[in-house]
Amino acid sequence: MSKQKAAFFLMTIPAMVLFFIFHTYPALQGIFYSFTNWKGYGDWDFVGFKNYMNVFKDDRVLHAYLFTFKFAIISTILVNIISLLLAMGLNAKIKFKKTLRAIYFMPNILSILIVGYIFNFIFSQLIPTIAEKLGIDSLTTNILGDQDLAWIGIVIVAVWQAVAFNTILYLAGLVTIPADLYEAANIDGANIWKRFWHITFPMIAPFFTINMVLAMKNFLMVFDQIMAMTGGGPGQATESIALLIYRGGFEGGEFAYQSANAVIYFIVIVVVSVIQIRFLQRREVEM
Repeated sequence: MSKQKAAFFLMTIPAMVLFFIFHTYPALQGIFYSFTNWKGYGDWDFVGFKNYMNVFKDDRVLHAYLFTFKFAIISTILVNIISLLLAMGLNAKIKFKKTLRAIYFMPNILSILIVGYIFNFIFSQLIPTIAEKLGIDSLTTNILGDQDLAWIGIVIVAVWQAVAFNTILYLAGLVTIPADLYEAANIDGANIWKRFWHITFPMIAPFFTINMVLAMKNFLMVFDQIMAMTGGGPGQATESIALLIYRGGFEGGEFAYQSANAVIYFIVIVVVSVIQIRFLQRREVEM
């Protein structure tokens, strides 16, 4: 074996071992326990597909799936619209462009939990206090305590923080577009809307695909924002699948049952991501 290959193995094997210990093995262990009745402690017995069958009969799981998908779809759409508009603005010839890029990226480096707790205070204390002094009655109540409005507060925070990363990706795509195309379009008399649909959007289609898939995947796994802002409440109004799995598995003695739920959800996320990629890549070819 050459020194180059030996160095390669010395660098990769430790990483692979750590990855297996802290990622692959726990995942396989979770799949194994999903076929048992283990509560996270004590003895257990095999129950076959009983846990999987019960997941599909659980109304609480169904509600969590509906909320999670509603949250993920709305947040994904908003994030991509806002981040694309910001990227186009930051890509234009404006002053302090680099400074603005750094400012817009700052939310991405902040802890999700800390941001969630800060916005919890803003929604529950700051906004109602200011609204009361200004006489704006519609904002004097905490929306996080309203079963019908709490999800909106979570969407606002999640979108605000996720926009930063998506904007950077769109900026990376916009800088690859040759300026000659826009100059030719201007000569032909194309307006801003036509330049966007016939030049900008087709040229950044691969970046749009990446952003859509990553945003949808991340929002489907939403946990930190909900934990910090509402804890899944009021009641179970904002309980996501990830939060339900955590609570049921580690707090409710449903380790095996929630392991089955996690396996199903993993499959759902993979299927959704594959469908997104197939559909969006087909649109790239058509463009």
